[in-house]
Amino acid sequence: MTLLLTHTACLNHLTPPGHPERPDRLRAVAEVLGEDRFKALVRDLAPEGDLDTVLLCHGEHYVGELRHIAPTSGMIYIDGDTSMSPGTWEAVMRGVGGAVAATDAVMTGAHQNAFVAVRPPGHHAEKSTPMGFCFFDNVAIAARHAQRKYGIKRAAIIDFDVHHGNGTQDIFWADPTVMYCSTHQMPLFPGTGAAGERGEHDTVVNAPLAPGDGGARFRAAFENLILPQLEKFSPELVVISAGFDAHHRDPLASINLTGEDFGWVTRKLMDVADKSAGGRVVSVLEGGYDLQGLKESVASHVTALMGA
Repeated sequence: MTLLLTHTACLNHLTPPGHPERPDRLRAVAEVLGEDRFKALVRDLAPEGDLDTVLLCHGEHYVGELRHIAPTSGMIYIDGDTSMSPGTWEAVMRGVGGAVAATDAVMTGAHQNAFVAVRPPGHHAEKSTPMGFCFFDNVAIAARHAQRKYGIKRAAIIDFDVHHGNGTQDIFWADPTVMYCSTHQMPLFPGTGAAGERGEHDTVVNAPLAPGDGGARFRAAFENLILPQLEKFSPELVVISAGFDAHHRDPLASINLTGEDFGWVTRKLMDVADKSAGGRVVSVLEGGYDLQGLKESVASHVTALMGA
């Protein structure tokens, strides 16, 4: 069974008018996953995470300072893209808690896999720097939590968001126990993710794509580079940074994928998990800013997860 974790508190993280990372994203996800074809999903509320878990991936001073500056009224701007409203802190902590609860669910065998529909996203958040709409790196925290609580030796994070997950790469750059793999458009924000960026232990696998590359080259990047490296690494848990802004409708990039491309890659990653991780997959929402494109992509992704 597939577990869906979400929380209405994630709607209360407000962004400036016209900002692409807006509450309507989660409303769109809720609308499509409310259709009859998804009635078999097991649904639960994302709990609030705890700060000790956040400290597995982020510095204590950074976490304390972010908590301190979180506003009780109005809005503060951390950079040109990233802001906090009174609802941001709880939304961020629900993201952490959802990712951790999903990890517990799949590691204990309560569920085969899980999709965590939360916002704001997390993969741009570095150890001590918020950026790119992100504050804490949910997928990184999920992987670290699995290692600490369940003693797994190898976790893999696969990121198909159209933007490179510089935060996840930063956190695991020198760590041989976590493999980070990414397809992303290049050049594009945040400017990291060149193929030559491989980490200190050759456990970073970047497969940058050019504007307009489309589904065939996206699939080839997985077939020829990422999937062979993952199978060689043999992860005991597969964590997905599920960003859907590579969809052809998305306003922030131009990789031009379809919903079916996301379904295809999800099934491929599930195959990897079946071989070495007992089928355990945790997927956490990242980007995806055209609401119709987001609905199509999430529907294909979750349909694949439910096919386990």
